[in-house]
Amino acid sequence: MRSLRSWIAACTAALAVLATVLSTPAAPAEAAPSDRPAFAPGPAEAALRRLLPRHAGQFDLVPVSRPASGDYFAVSGTTGHVRIQGTSPAVLLSGVNWYLKYTAEVDIGWPGDSTSKLPKKLPAPVGTVHQDASVPHRFALNDTDDGYSGAYRNWASYEKQIDVLALHGVNEVFVQMGADAVYYDTFQEFGYAKKELTSWIPGPAHQPWWLMQNMSGFGGPVTEKLLDQRAELGRRIADRLRRLGMTPVLPGYYGTVPPGFTDRNPTGPVVPQGGWVGFERPDWLDPRSEMFPKAAEAFYRHQRKLFGDSAMYKMDLLHEGGRPGDVPIGDAAKAVMNALQTAHPGATWVLLGWQNNPSTQLIDAVDKSKLFIVDGLADRYNGLDREAAWHGAPYAFGTIPNFGGHTTIGANTAVWTARFNEWRTKPNSALQGIAYLPEGTGGNPVAYELFTELAWRTAPSDQSAWFADYAERRYGGADPHAAKAWELLRTGPYSTPSGTWSESQDSLFTARPGLTVGTAASWSPSSMRYDASTVQQALTELLQVAPDLRKSDAYRFDVVDVARQALANRSRTLLPQIKSAYDGKDLALYRQRTTEWKQDLALLDRLLATDRRFMLGPWLKDAKSWGSTDAERSAAEFDARSVLTTWGHRSGSESGGLRDYANREWSGLVSDFYAKRWTLYLDSLDTALVTGQPPAAIDWFERDNAWNLELKSYPVKPTGDPVALAGTVRASLPAPVAPTAGD
Repeated sequence: MRSLRSWIAACTAALAVLATVLSTPAAPAEAAPSDRPAFAPGPAEAALRRLLPRHAGQFDLVPVSRPASGDYFAVSGTTGHVRIQGTSPAVLLSGVNWYLKYTAEVDIGWPGDSTSKLPKKLPAPVGTVHQDASVPHRFALNDTDDGYSGAYRNWASYEKQIDVLALHGVNEVFVQMGADAVYYDTFQEFGYAKKELTSWIPGPAHQPWWLMQNMSGFGGPVTEKLLDQRAELGRRIADRLRRLGMTPVLPGYYGTVPPGFTDRNPTGPVVPQGGWVGFERPDWLDPRSEMFPKAAEAFYRHQRKLFGDSAMYKMDLLHEGGRPGDVPIGDAAKAVMNALQTAHPGATWVLLGWQNNPSTQLIDAVDKSKLFIVDGLADRYNGLDREAAWHGAPYAFGTIPNFGGHTTIGANTAVWTARFNEWRTKPNSALQGIAYLPEGTGGNPVAYELFTELAWRTAPSDQSAWFADYAERRYGGADPHAAKAWELLRTGPYSTPSGTWSESQDSLFTARPGLTVGTAASWSPSSMRYDASTVQQALTELLQVAPDLRKSDAYRFDVVDVARQALANRSRTLLPQIKSAYDGKDLALYRQRTTEWKQDLALLDRLLATDRRFMLGPWLKDAKSWGSTDAERSAAEFDARSVLTTWGHRSGSESGGLRDYANREWSGLVSDFYAKRWTLYLDSLDTALVTGQPPAAIDWFERDNAWNLELKSYPVKPTGDPVALAGTVRASLPAPVAPTAGD
């Protein structure tokens, strides 16, 4: 395996050089000589063949040099012959997407598409459409995405993700796949045995938090074979991004070390980092020490061998409660930046704007022009002044509209359309980008599309008009019921206000049972953030969309998602009724209400089983596919199951509050985990009402972790009719009640 890794590294270095020649650099460049193309359009053409195999031949992709003003694309042509000009392969694809949305009026979403409605010959654009990027940086992916969206995805899944990111104008993508191999190779040079390192590195679903210096080991140990597989996949991801003219943003080195570092390296003192929600954090190597630049040099050297170079490296000092000890933050920042610049002269240090990070001590200690802050709170709170708070450091307007991969819908989209342009155009603005940062991707397609489009408009977006256009192209044709449905969704879950949250409430069906629970995840909103009737009425409208438009993949996803949300919202009115009956010792009414609760959960599972994107089976199958022995498959399955349920060990789950942080409504997870949990609890209360004795105590962690250790297989192919079951959901719901919105 090590010889294989060396061969991969050699190939990577060669490919990285070739990719640099073939693709447009991430930073603005001078115009290319007129006698040679600005870049090769081949990677964009290949993506187009994957995305639109029946129509790719009708597009002429024309490379143009990037002017000093930044990226742009232009769309022109005639019927059956569409000409797209663009300043990189990815920008060419962005031009294709603009044509699809605003001329052909179809949608390629994340997830869901309506391209089946495209005519045999593509319609002609009206004149020439020219769109300039309003910001140079268009960043995507949270540190947690690999954990919550699928640490065990294969190349085909990543390839589709990259295509859709390029299609929507993204040009900088965080890539952490394979970072474990870099740490593994690096610390063998500092006295660690291979077995020590494979035990220190967590399972893939938990690695994001290890890379953020929050925890280690859980879900492991990993195998050398797994490290090699992940390194190879990471290389393919980085290479594909480069070929499309996109920047792979790689993890940087800021001082995380395995246990016992100073014992092996006496000139490398560490600062113990204490705990993180029930986990012990890895030690932090003092950046002022003699050993820090040596460790950093080794890290970047091994990373270069495996993945090539980049212009951007992401890392956060003292994330979520890390301890500086006696190390001045400014001195630490200088050392981290020096190590980065030594390895990659001119590179940009990317940081997450989250809680109190980054501090002004860090910002003021280094060259601000080499910093870039991706703001995770831009749409969450009011009264923000990022220029003042971050002393003029460049930053991206960002959003985290999803936490933990929750299946809940909604986002603060009205805040985006107003605030982004206001911040971008104010005097002395340091805003230079957007950052799409959901903790889990693959849901809320309307939010993804609206947010990424901000970067391609130089005037304020009209949220109402945008949603009206979206309703038409989402299913490939105009329909009054689709328009009404999306107007209801716009005014409800997709117009939640700033001030407290950037995500909607999660479902009580997925909460640990209790009569007074208000949230499933510890840090989720505890009440409705919008009028629940908007979703229920939107479902009614969606079910009346013309039969021809119901055939699109986008419609089938949306009707399941909206029906799921309507039923999930019902949990918030039904649970108080169950509590009232229990408190009143009304056994008949209690049984009536709990029967409805159990029936709702059974119906929910049947609905979810109609769409693969709402099923547990594929998630577990993907995890097991990375193992070649029973032990490897079992370890991967535990890793993938536990991140959804207990998240970690007893301490992290219970005292740390991580349990159900990544709750989601998926078929199989609902029927075998959430429904059985609620049945156990509700039946214990029923017995208490009958006997007059207190309900039996339940060790929820023991029960939940037992499920994590199971090896049961779940279906991977959908069953049932999504439209029919969405109709069954609508029929099961009572008439809409008065507004219940509120923070």
